[in-house]
This record gives sequence, structure tokens and C-alpha cells, in this order.
Amino acid sequence: MIQQRFGDSPAFSLGVEEELMILDAVTFDQVPGVERILRALEGRELPGRVKTELFASVFETNTNICESADEAGAALAALRRASADAASGVGLAIAAAGTHPSARPELQPIVKEERYLTFLGYGGISVRRQGVQGLHVHVGMPSAEACWRCLDEIVPWLPVVLALSANSPWFAGELTGMASNRAPVLAELPRAGVPPAFASYAEWESWVERLVALDVTAEYTRIWWDVRPHPSLGTLEIRVPDQPTDVRLSAAFAALLQGLCAAALAGDLPERGALLGDRGRADYVQNRWAASRFGPSAQLLHPDGTKVETA
Repeated sequence: MIQQRFGDSPAFSLGVEEELMILDAVTFDQVPGVERILRALEGRELPGRVKTELFASVFETNTNICESADEAGAALAALRRASADAASGVGLAIAAAGTHPSARPELQPIVKEERYLTFLGYGGISVRRQGVQGLHVHVGMPSAEACWRCLDEIVPWLPVVLALSANSPWFAGELTGMASNRAPVLAELPRAGVPPAFASYAEWESWVERLVALDVTAEYTRIWWDVRPHPSLGTLEIRVPDQPTDVRLSAAFAALLQGLCAAALAGDLPERGALLGDRGRADYVQNRWAASRFGPSAQLLHPDGTKVETA
């Protein structure tokens, strides 16, 4: 069985992750500087941590466990300030968006850590193209079954979150016409997009264990769905938003997703059967594309057979 820590932290506590770009401070080109930033941050007291990501020109900040979105927002801002100070001291700058406007992802160096190198060996060009940054929000769950129930209840709402967060119109130097290039690029990965409709957490866990036993994947964090259980942290991890430029928006999305999860487990969302009908995952695929194409002006499929404006 997969180690789990559901219930170890208060229900609906938050942990938030931002993926931020590293730039040359003069040209604003994306450059590999993560090791210089991490060295400059050594010994600093932070409300979380700063770590490597797939590319050496990106880094990730993780807050400590927070009780509220305000606390998470303050931690995110402090982590950005510390990272910006560290970057400035070594001739670099940092930036926040779903993509860099001109950088070619295939030319960005991969961090030489086993996790990333094996990922590259497995995924090839689909991994090389992942020059995209997202906001990941972990929400504390009281139990494994509550985690899966919450996932299933909030899935129909995630295209709305994607549409509102769309922040990556450029990709590899091209203004593509997509509001979020990040969403389709992520969908190139194996086990990405909408989670399949498993009946329970136990069924999901059994499926993951089967994939591990067959050497298809090393463990469950090699599943890149828009939302996934994270049992070792005791959370539901919502991965659908593009990385906001304004840190206050990161805090706002954390608050939105915390509230959405609380409403789901309180039974305050429409019943899943009424909301999804038999079309649920099919509607999700269409709505995800529409959200990535049109952003906040997207018209999304509604269970009543109509289309509705996102905002």
C-alpha cells in the first residue's frame, strides 16, 4: 500500500507551490541559474523551501503548511522576495508566468538529478517541451476516501480555474492564439489531463501499484493529472492553474481552491451525478481545451445542455 498521511494536518490546510523562471538580469533571456540561486539562499530562514525543477532555468518555491490563504500568500511573497534578492546578487532576475515569451524549451538544460534524467529518458521530446510553469495547491484531506471524493466532486470545476488563470499566450517565441499554451503542452505527457473515473481511492491505489509492479512508472508522483491525490503529504494536489504573475493572484487561487474543496466535502456543490451525467469526462476534455484556447472568455459546456461564459 502507498504510505499515506491523511489527517496528520488540519483539514483544508494549505501548501502552495510556485514554479518561477530564472532570467538574465540585463537581457531577460531565460538562463540556467538554479544552482547559483540555491547557493545564495543557503542558511536563510524561509517560510518554506526553494528547490530545483526539471529545467535549470526554473525553480520551485514551496510554502510550509498554512492554515489560511492569507498565511500562504504571505509565505509566497516572502519566498519570492528572498529568491529575487538571491538572484540579484549573482546577476540574475526571476519572473512569474506560465511560459517565457521567447525561450525555446528544447534548448533549456535539464537539471542533472536522477528523477529528471530518468523522466527525460522515458518521455523524450514530450519532456523537452515542458517549458511551462504552474501553480500547485495542496489542500489537507481528513482521509483517503475523503480525498478521492473531493477530487471527483471538484473535477468539473477545474476548467473554470484554468480559464481564469490562463497566463501563457506565448510559447517558444510565438504568440500562438492560445490563452494557455501550458495546458496543451502538459497534455503531451503520459498520464496527464483529467483523472479517470475510478470508483474509490482504493481502486486508484490498486491501479498505481499495478503500474509500479509492471515498471510503467516509479511511483504516483509520475502521474501528471490536473488534480491528484498526494498521500505521502496527506493532501489533494490541484495542479491545473497557470503560474500567476502577481503573487496576490496565487494566494487568491489558493483561497478559491481551499473553498472549493471545503464545499465539496460539506456537500455544498451540486451532486456529482446531476452535474456530470454520463458525459462528465468527455465534457471535461472539451472544456479544458476551450479554457486553454479562450481563457476567461471561454464558453464551457454545462450539464443542462447549454454553454456558459466563464466570467
